[in-house]
Amino acid sequence: MNSRLNSADMPVPDARAESAARARQQQLTKPPGSLGRLEELACWFAARSGNPTPDIAHVEIFVFAADHGVAVRGVSAFPQSVTGQMVANFAGGGAAINVLATLGDCPIEVVDVGVAGDAELRARSAMKRFGPARGTSSQKRQ
Repeated sequence: MNSRLNSADMPVPDARAESAARARQQQLTKPPGSLGRLEELACWFAARSGNPTPDIAHVEIFVFAADHGVAVRGVSAFPQSVTGQMVANFAGGGAAINVLATLGDCPIEVVDVGVAGDAELRARSAMKRFGPARGTSSQKRQ
């Protein structure tokens, strides 16, 4: 017996739920489109659940952080040192995402996938480390 799902097992998107979700997006107190892809994803989820305002039983938040070597060329809004500080703030519970996680009663996991910043700051924070290196090299220097 094949336990894998096929397309016949997938729920058919509910066009009414999707349409109602899109209409609801336009009524929220925010500039239209300001949440970017998240708005489209919310409508997609509404269509698949058949509910314009679906309930989500279990939520987890993952924050992945890394630096790119090209940042040393001044192309980023902030220097690489800020990334380590922000990641430590996330891991320490002091960022806006932590407030949302608390309000939603969901765990938050901060994952270092290549932060180049202060090693001591990174070591003091409660984050998982999976990066193969501390940041990447700048393609300009390679």
